Amino acid sequence: MDPIKRRLVLSGFPPKASDSFPPNPNSNGTSPDATPNSVTPQAPPNNETAYTESPPHLDFTNPPLVLVIGAGSRGTAYAGALLSCSNAIVACVAEPIASKRSSFAKKYIYEPQAESSPRLKDSGEAEFSDWKQWIKYERVRREREKAGEKVQRGIDAVFVCVLDEWHEEVVTGIVKEGWGLSVLCEKPLATTLSSCLNIFQVLKEDEEQRRKEGKKESVFGICHVLRYSPHNMLLSELVKERAVVGDVLGLEHVEPVGWWHFSHSYVRGNWRKESITAPSLLTKSCHDIDFILWLLCSPPAKASTQTPHLPSSVSSTGSLTFFRKERKPKEAGSATNCISCPYEPDCIYSAKKIYLDRHLKKGNTGWPVKIVNPDIEECYQTSGVEAASAKLLESLTEDYTPDAPVKEIETRPWFGRCVWESDNDVCDDQHVTITWDDDPVSKDDNGRLELNGRAKKTAQFHMTAFTEKICERRGRIYGTKGEIEYDSQTITVHDFATGETKVHRPHMPKESGHGGGDEGLIRQFITAVNAVDNQGMAAAEAQRKFLGCDLEEAFRSHAMVFAAEEARKERKFVDWENWWDDKVDMTLKVRENI
Repeated sequence: MDPIKRRLVLSGFPPKASDSFPPNPNSNGTSPDATPNSVTPQAPPNNETAYTESPPHLDFTNPPLVLVIGAGSRGTAYAGALLSCSNAIVACVAEPIASKRSSFAKKYIYEPQAESSPRLKDSGEAEFSDWKQWIKYERVRREREKAGEKVQRGIDAVFVCVLDEWHEEVVTGIVKEGWGLSVLCEKPLATTLSSCLNIFQVLKEDEEQRRKEGKKESVFGICHVLRYSPHNMLLSELVKERAVVGDVLGLEHVEPVGWWHFSHSYVRGNWRKESITAPSLLTKSCHDIDFILWLLCSPPAKASTQTPHLPSSVSSTGSLTFFRKERKPKEAGSATNCISCPYEPDCIYSAKKIYLDRHLKKGNTGWPVKIVNPDIEECYQTSGVEAASAKLLESLTEDYTPDAPVKEIETRPWFGRCVWESDNDVCDDQHVTITWDDDPVSKDDNGRLELNGRAKKTAQFHMTAFTEKICERRGRIYGTKGEIEYDSQTITVHDFATGETKVHRPHMPKESGHGGGDEGLIRQFITAVNAVDNQGMAAAEAQRKFLGCDLEEAFRSHAMVFAAEEARKERKFVDWENWWDDKVDMTLKVRENI
C-alpha cells in the first residue's frame, strides 16, 4: 500500500460514523455521542483491510506539501497532527534555532516519510533558518521551474507558528508574494487591532484579486482549536442544530488557566508583559471569546446563509491581582530568584518545585521543562536524570539585576525569577460580559417576532489563574427549555419538560492536543486545501464547509477581545455596533482611500 494511505489507515482516517474524530463544523447529527453515563469504545481501524475508499476531496497522488514556520510547541503539535490524521506531507521547516530546526526535520520530515518524502536530506530544500530565507529559495525555485528546469514541487500550504508579534509580518509577507498558498495561522491573529485589520485587509484584497483574475484561490484558517474537539463539536450541535435547551438566554464560561501554568507562561514566560506581547485576554483567552461567539453569534449550519446574530454590548473588569511585588511574602526578603531564596522550601511557586520536582524527576522532559531549556530532553536520554537536573537548575539560576537594560530583560523569559519580582503586567483574573438584543429574522402573519434563536441573551466569561485544573474549560448554558452543564469531559443536558437529565461523554482522543482539537483543526484545514487545489472548490465555500469559519468570523472574535480590553481599561460600557463602525469600518475605509 502507498505509504501515505497506510499512514492514514493506521491513524483511523478517513472518519466514519463510529470513529472518534469530530465531524466537519457544519455537520448535522454526526457528532460522536454516547448513551447516558456510558462511554462507547471507538477504536480506529488497525489493519490495511479496513481501508475502503479515499476520503472526499483527498488526492493521494498529489498530497498537499506543507511548510511549518516555527518549530516550537505549536509548530511541532500541528506537524504531529498533520502526519497522524491527514494525507499532507511536512515538506520543510523554517526555524532560527539550529538544534530545534534539526530535531523537527528529523522527527517530522525525514524519518516518518522515508518512503514518500519529496525532499532529500541535505538537499538544502527542507530546512531554512527563517521564513525570509525560504521566500528567497522559493523565488529562485519558481524561476527555475518557469525556465523549464526539473525542480522539487513547491509547497501548497504554510503553518505560521512563530511568536504572536511576528504573525502580521509573516502572513502578509507570504500573501503579498501572490503565490496563492493556503495559510493556517496560530492564534491570536496578531497582537494589536491595527495588525489584525492589516492582515484582514491583505487577505481580503488577495482573495478578491485572485477571484477577479480567475486564479486558484487559497484557504485561510486561524487556529481556534476549541471549535474542533469532539466535545465542543457535540456541544455546538446540541445547542445550535438540535436546540435541546430551546433559545439560549445565558451562558457562563470559565477558563481555569492553572496556578503554576499561569506563573510559567504569563509571569515568567513569553506572554508576561502586554507591551511586548498582548493582554492575556488575547494571548490566552481569544480561544474562549471565539468559542462563545461561535455558539451564540454564528448561525447554525441549517441556516448558514443567515447573517450572524451580532452582540449589542461588551464590558469587562480585571487586573493583576496577585503576581505583584505588594503580595510578596515577607520571608522571601530581597531575593529575586527561587534558587537563592530563603522562602523557597515553603513557596508553592518555587521554580525548583515546579520544573524539577513536579516534572523532570517524574520523567517529563517535554513541556514545560523543555521550554526552560530545549536541550534537557537529549541530556536526559544520553546522560540521565542527574545531569539533566543540573542543567535545568543552571537555567533556573539565571536572573537579572536592577540596573539591567529593560530591552535586554524583555527579550527572553526568566523561569527562575520570583513571581512577585517579575516584570509581568497582564491580568491574572478577568471577567467579560457580552450581551445581545432581540434580532428577529422576520414576523409571522400575526405580526409576532420570529426570533429563531436570535433573542436577547447574555454571556459571561471568567479567566482566572488560580485553579487546580489547567485549561479544562467548564460552563453552563441556560435556555428556555432546559439547561446544559459542561466541562472538558462531559456534557449534561437537563430537560425542563420531562425532568430527565442526559449525560453525554464524547470520545476523548488519547494524547491529543486540546481534547482532539489540534487534530480536528488540521484535518479540516487540509481537507479544505484539497477541495480547493484538487477539486476546484471556491475557497469561501471550502472554508465554510470544512472549517466552519470564514475570514470575517475569525477576525470578529479578535475584535471582540480588543473591545473588551478597551472597556476594561477605560472602565466603560462599549456599544458593539458603534465600536465596530468607528474602529473597524472607518479604519478600513481610510486605508482604502490612502
